[in-house]
Amino acid sequence: MTRPYGEAPSTAGDLPLIQALHRLVRYGVAGDFAGISILVSVLAHWPGTAHPVSQWFALAACNVAVALLLIGTAGFAFAARELEGRWTAWAFIPGVNLFGVNAVVTKRLGGQPLRRVGAEVVLMVLFAVQFHAEAWLCVAPVIVAVGQSQWIASFIEQIVNSSSPSSPAAS
Repeated sequence: MTRPYGEAPSTAGDLPLIQALHRLVRYGVAGDFAGISILVSVLAHWPGTAHPVSQWFALAACNVAVALLLIGTAGFAFAARELEGRWTAWAFIPGVNLFGVNAVVTKRLGGQPLRRVGAEVVLMVLFAVQFHAEAWLCVAPVIVAVGQSQWIASFIEQIVNSSSPSSPAAS
């Protein structure tokens, strides 16, 4: 496909947002949800509980969880900055940034942010509160992470498709 000399592709203005969202899908979502899952799992089996892990393992796993949460938080913070056009306080708060970014993306896709984010909050709270008693709840973070990744990927696709020039019909 060719374009007249000097005409820049219209996705150039959206490139920082697209890159931030790609990084978010690759690193932010995985970091946040893996960190949350590890942390909740370790706390459910902390030394002194019914089914404890060793203290060295609990501490090592907590350190890994915190590192993953920091990576995830950074991914969500940069995505929030690109979505909002500026740095916001909520972008740096783990958990808040996760649901805040998802609310903004859902709104831009034409969905209902309150319903979507509300359902995700319920799933994550249920996981955090009941995981020690109901191991099957480990699917809750996976469901939320996959849902967020799909919505973000749909948003990226929408940005790219709305920015690309329409191609002429084949004759």
